[in-house]
This record gives sequence, structure tokens and C-alpha cells, in this order.
Amino acid sequence: MSGKLVSTGEAARMLGVNLRTLQRWASEGQIKPDWITPGGHMRWDVERLLREIKELPKEED
Repeated sequence: MSGKLVSTGEAARMLGVNLRTLQRWASEGQIKPDWITPGGHMRWDVERLLREIKELPKEED
């Protein structure tokens, strides 16, 4: 891991996406958290996540 792990909300704010969008991408398997806490909360390395998101297929209107 290249950076510190942050919560889903903090990761969403840093990336400029909605919290629900990040949660949906994770539940659909498009992205994977770096760690899941014993309570089920996802933690993210934002630098790695940004690289992963850039590789997602673009949604068409």
C-alpha cells in the first residue's frame, strides 16, 4: 500500500464522487477495498483507488 487507509466517506470526498457511488462500485465488484474492518467497514488507499477507478469502463448516457 502506498498511502494511509481512509474511510469510504473520506475516500469519496477526496475523489469527488458520491459516497453511494463508491459503495455501489464496491458491491458490484468493480473496485475492491484495501481492508474491511471486523465491523464490515471498508478502508481505502486513495492513491491505489484512483488508479483503479481510471481503468473502469466509462458509462454512456
